[in-house]
Amino acid sequence: MSFPLLTATAALPAIGAIATAAVPAAKRTAAKWLALLVSIATLVLAIVVLVRFDPGGDRYQLTESHAWIADFGVRYELGVDGIGVALIALTALLIPFIILAGWHDADPLKTDAASRSSFAAGRWRPTQGFFALILVVEAMVILSFEATDVFLFYIFFEAMLIPLYFLIGGFGDRAHQHGEQAAATQRSYAAVKFLLYNLAGGLIMLAAVIGLYVVAGNFSLTEIAEARANGSLEMSASTERWLFLGFFFAFAVKAPMWPLHTWLPNAMQESTAPVAVLITAVVDKVGTFAMLRFCLQLFPEASKWATPAIMVLAVISIIYGALLAVGQRDIKRLIAYASISHFGFIIMGIFAMTSQGQSGATLYMVNHGISTAALLLVAGFLISRRGSRLIADYGGVQKVAPVLAGTFLIGGLATLSLPGLAPFVSEFLVLVGTFTRYPVIGVIATFGIVLAALYTLVLYQRTMTGPLKPELAKMPDLRVREIAVAAPLIVLLVFLGVYPKPVTDIVNPAVKQTMSDVQKKDPQPEVEAAK
Repeated sequence: MSFPLLTATAALPAIGAIATAAVPAAKRTAAKWLALLVSIATLVLAIVVLVRFDPGGDRYQLTESHAWIADFGVRYELGVDGIGVALIALTALLIPFIILAGWHDADPLKTDAASRSSFAAGRWRPTQGFFALILVVEAMVILSFEATDVFLFYIFFEAMLIPLYFLIGGFGDRAHQHGEQAAATQRSYAAVKFLLYNLAGGLIMLAAVIGLYVVAGNFSLTEIAEARANGSLEMSASTERWLFLGFFFAFAVKAPMWPLHTWLPNAMQESTAPVAVLITAVVDKVGTFAMLRFCLQLFPEASKWATPAIMVLAVISIIYGALLAVGQRDIKRLIAYASISHFGFIIMGIFAMTSQGQSGATLYMVNHGISTAALLLVAGFLISRRGSRLIADYGGVQKVAPVLAGTFLIGGLATLSLPGLAPFVSEFLVLVGTFTRYPVIGVIATFGIVLAALYTLVLYQRTMTGPLKPELAKMPDLRVREIAVAAPLIVLLVFLGVYPKPVTDIVNPAVKQTMSDVQKKDPQPEVEAAK
């Protein structure tokens, strides 16, 4: 039997989480290094998966299949296509930077005497728990990208909510203007809201998963899709539409898409910057990925039926998120609403039902992960220095911290999709793919780009330029650890901005297969006959 590479890629961070949590309380630095080394080893395995994947080969590769709950047709089935491989690589790439950026986020506060006393007695272990929970989330996200059994996917789709709940509620942002008690209340509210929204979506999806089993008799994605394609599995139009809506609702909550988005700004605001990156750059991608893998492949006719409504909701997300970002006073809430706008572009590209749109949407998932990580992690470094998330508390930072200001600017320019940086290529493909089939939607969506330039440049102007505030006179520039986080992300943004081919070569064959699933072809350009 061949080596179970996909299982190993997910199992390594899971085992690493257990080992990290077991490190003695007094050895918190050892726990940090162990978590970092495990994340780097996981990245190495993800690179091996990437190298072994053949874009011109079978749709699902490196497959594993074992009986699990035989009486109900549930199997432990894994496999990756080009889209899954790209997102596994993104996840494994970002986790080491998240861990490195959050190096001191779970250390005991110097002003908290009770915590220091408990820590000294060997009872207080938040550092171990913080990094262990991050590794648990990584394992579950990777398994979600690998699972080809619908029930197996559902388990990890829901299970990842639990460690995230504790990361939001138990390890919140320390830059709070209203005292520790108010901060704890806000963290609890954000964590519960996050959990309830996503659990509600998951429960509706569970009903749809059960309905799919009743219709198909098994949970295997490949078997059900093959039966749908050859006509051996009959499903009435109404049944298919109800099942599609059950799946799509859960994915739209996690994505998040307007009007199911309201949990995200609270969760990102109250989380530490690394956990906020984990949510929006890693976990939320599971929602958009699942739209491609499950909605379009299992329910092609229902996907086409729902497309007009979804395109309208997507363009509302783009404009709504960008407009609210313009008016934010909190740095992290601004980035949260910007992400809602960006996810609108991704969903719009998926349901444009064109190869350019879907290739752009998949590329956008990767590029948005990198650009948001760069901007949000540098913003976290800035906030940790001042102890405030409010934009009004900053000004003139570039005079005392030019490296911090420069990396913040590049991350911001990537967010507004400046040509030469990675998100530009993906956003351009999404707009081209949308315009060829839905020109009005494509034109309206372009206003999101204008608004992105507005909120990004105004944010930079208000925080980094102008007179230096006296409270910031002694602000230090980025340290070596922080440069080690920001620099590789900036390099990737530039590299993929001028040469996106390595990613597009991997995802394009999978996109073509998805287009075949929904029996859609790209619109032919209209050319007037020569007179």
